[in-house]
Amino acid sequence: MSEKKVSKKVEEQKPVDLLDVLLDKDNKDPIVLMDEKGRQISFEQVAIIPYEIKGEKVLYVVLKPIDKIDGIADDEAVVFLVDQDKNGNTILRVEEDEEVAIAVFDKYYDLLEEARGKAKKTTTAKKATATKAAPKTTKTPAKTTTKVAGKKTTK
Repeated sequence: MSEKKVSKKVEEQKPVDLLDVLLDKDNKDPIVLMDEKGRQISFEQVAIIPYEIKGEKVLYVVLKPIDKIDGIADDEAVVFLVDQDKNGNTILRVEEDEEVAIAVFDKYYDLLEEARGKAKKTTTAKKATATKAAPKTTKTPAKTTTKVAGKKTTK
């Protein structure tokens, strides 16, 4: 019985690869990083962006600070390069090249627009299929009232 408890504790302390955490679509936990002063800073993961620089494919992560960071507004995010240290461990480095950081953000926005376009096409296709399959009725739809930000609208 005590062996089971010991093995559970060992499993709980097992180190986790940062890349596994970043690529886990189900992970909603904050990413906690240490700054140069040893202070822990929590971030919300916004996106993982594969990007090519000078013919080399690299991976970036966009993180939004949860904790206040001097010089970064509440609505801003930071671009990090996913890299490896000398021991082969995954680490994050702030992308200091402003042109690269802007290019990564641009790619992120492009991916968002692409995803919105795909979602819109899927929704439109579903509506078209539902319209074709739905029987025609002569009833007029009932009025609906929706409360939005304190104002009522009637449809």
